[in-house]
This record gives sequence, C-alpha cells and structure tokens, in this order.
Amino acid sequence: MPSDEPLLDVENICTRYGPIQALHDISLSVHPGELVAIVGANGAGKTTLLHTLSGILRAERGSIRFDGQEITRLPPHQVVKSGICQVPEGRQVFPPLSVEDNLRLGAYSLRREKDWVEQQLAGIYQLFPILQEKAGQSAGTLSGGQQQMLAIGRALLGRPRLLLLDEPSMGLAPLLVEEIFRVIQGLNEKGVTILLVEQNARAALGIADRGYVLETGKVVLSASAAQLLADEAVRKAYLGY
Repeated sequence: MPSDEPLLDVENICTRYGPIQALHDISLSVHPGELVAIVGANGAGKTTLLHTLSGILRAERGSIRFDGQEITRLPPHQVVKSGICQVPEGRQVFPPLSVEDNLRLGAYSLRREKDWVEQQLAGIYQLFPILQEKAGQSAGTLSGGQQQMLAIGRALLGRPRLLLLDEPSMGLAPLLVEEIFRVIQGLNEKGVTILLVEQNARAALGIADRGYVLETGKVVLSASAAQLLADEAVRKAYLGY
C-alpha cells in the first residue's frame, strides 16, 4: 500500500539541452509501493525527465528529493547509490558479454556483498527462466524481449528503492509487450516502486496507480490511471479512440 510521504518528490524542474528548454516547471511525486506512469508522444520530454532524475542531465532549477534527501545536484553514480536505478531506452545491454556478466554489472557497487548478490541472481533467474537457460550466451544473441528482461534484471541487481523504466515496450512485438508489462506489474505487486515512462499509454495506464501526461516538456494532466484512461482528451490523443 503506498505511503503518505513521497519517496520521490520533484518540484518545478527545468532542464535545458543547450539553448533549448526541454522541461518546464515539472512537478510530480512517487510514493513507496506505487507504480506511476508518465505518458506522452515522442519529443514530449519523457526521457529528458528520467535523465534529469538520474543525474545524467543537470536541472537548471527546481528540486528533486528522494526519501527526504536533496539529490538535484548529485552525479549519476551517487544517484544510483541512493537507490534509484534506471532501465534505459533501447535496453543498452553489452552484446559481447554473457547474459550473466551483464546481470552482474548491475550489482557492481554491491560486489562485496557476495551472498546477497548470489541470492538476488537466483531470484532474477526465477523471474526470467529464459535468462538462466542462456546465462552463458552473449547478450547480443538474445531477442529484443529477452534483452529487455536482461536490462530489467540488471537494474534489479542494483537493489533499487525506485526503478525507472524508459520505454520498455519500444520495438517489441505485441505479445512481448504484454509479457513485459505483466513482469512490470508483478514486480510492483512484490513491492518494487516504479516510475514508468512509456509511449504506449494504454498499456502503461492499464497497470499504473497514477499517471502524468507530458506535452512539450510540461505536465498537462495528472490523475489516477483509471481517470486518465476515461478522459476523452487522453483517449483521443494517446489511445486512438
């Protein structure tokens, strides 16, 4: 059950790409145990927002607080240490490395906790049996859906308190999209707090607790996922009916 106090609290974030202001006064929150979706068309600023939360891009102004601590100016490795792990758009696995080596990279900062890493690795293989079957194969031989599972598994080995997912359905066949979203929903049901950025608004809002709609770097709507799915403007713009 989501807590009253936000785990992630973002207030009036503005981010630039060179001379272009990509995010305009973005405010949002994610509570412990929630699955929150951010939906919008290509170019809306969804990935820029995740990069700002991850410390890859520096916010020009505004505040990002995680578990009560200010993280706005932290570099990416410190953001990861604080408990925020991102599954990037396009998966970005390391093709020459084996599946297991890719997974273990996710636990690099925790490599001294060997027992915990082995226990978590066993849990990832239980979650994604196909990864165990292919543990010794190079990651480049996996299908797109399997690579997405690998990228999610790698992030989970970073012991995230907040999991950021960037367009997990991108480039996947419809059946694989359903499978990936079932996995994401299952992770949330097990207690993983998730911020999901997704162009497939119907799929994302179908499993989310709440949602935000981004257009040209601004939050134009925020409500429960059920309310957004029922909103006529959202249906016409993002759901195709």
